Amino acid sequence: MTGLARAASALLVPLLVSALASGPAPGPDPGHGHGHGAFVSLRAVEPTILQDMRYATPHNFTGERVPGYLEPVCLLTRPAAEALRRAQRTLLRRGHSLKVYDCYRPQRAVDRFVRWAADPRDQAMKAEFYPRVDKSRLFADGYIAARSGHSRGSTVDVTLVRLPAAPTRPYVPGERLTPCHAPREERFPDNSVDMGTGYDCFDTLSHTDDPRIEGVRRANRLLLRDALAAEGLVNLPEEWWHFTYRPEPYPDRYFDVPVSARAAVRW
Repeated sequence: MTGLARAASALLVPLLVSALASGPAPGPDPGHGHGHGAFVSLRAVEPTILQDMRYATPHNFTGERVPGYLEPVCLLTRPAAEALRRAQRTLLRRGHSLKVYDCYRPQRAVDRFVRWAADPRDQAMKAEFYPRVDKSRLFADGYIAARSGHSRGSTVDVTLVRLPAAPTRPYVPGERLTPCHAPREERFPDNSVDMGTGYDCFDTLSHTDDPRIEGVRRANRLLLRDALAAEGLVNLPEEWWHFTYRPEPYPDRYFDVPVSARAAVRW
């Protein structure tokens, strides 16, 4: 990286934070003027899909519950939720279930990620989520951005669980952290199948087709990708867990309504 590029990168973060400090104009309520039932609770559409809503807990790369997540609820546009329902029906016949980590994400949560990434002093969760990446590189490498497709309501972070699903223990703040790219038996216990990394692992090993991911781990990634692709959910190549329903109902809107069960009813 040249000195000029480093200088430009150093300027980018404070500029993003300054731009967001004034607060982006929140998107309109999806239920107003866009047809009834535009956003729905995934549980109401397909209750068999497991949910582990990480940003409603402190077990995420910020180490804190993220603003905008009032309850651990998965909200999605109806077409995205119905696509997951169809994929779930296929996977259940193969002895697997989907499990979602994040769904609709309010813009205020994205703003929090930008502020977090701009603070070099906050490295509390580095050992698990970005052990091999310098925090100053998170913007330049594309791990953090000022806007997220999740805020449009048709993007989901999802994995596979082999049935019957084993119970998982809760994360305890302050517990010893292990790298997200470590062998499965060393990572934080998760009842999902082995995908080669944990969720939200800021590492090139998270790239869906990374050649270092082989054998069963690669087969698991392809099973997830193929099952969702068959229902219109497109994978982001840099994150094996990230899928967006196409065509998106709201391709140019970024909503900021907090996540709660009540919001799903109102929408």
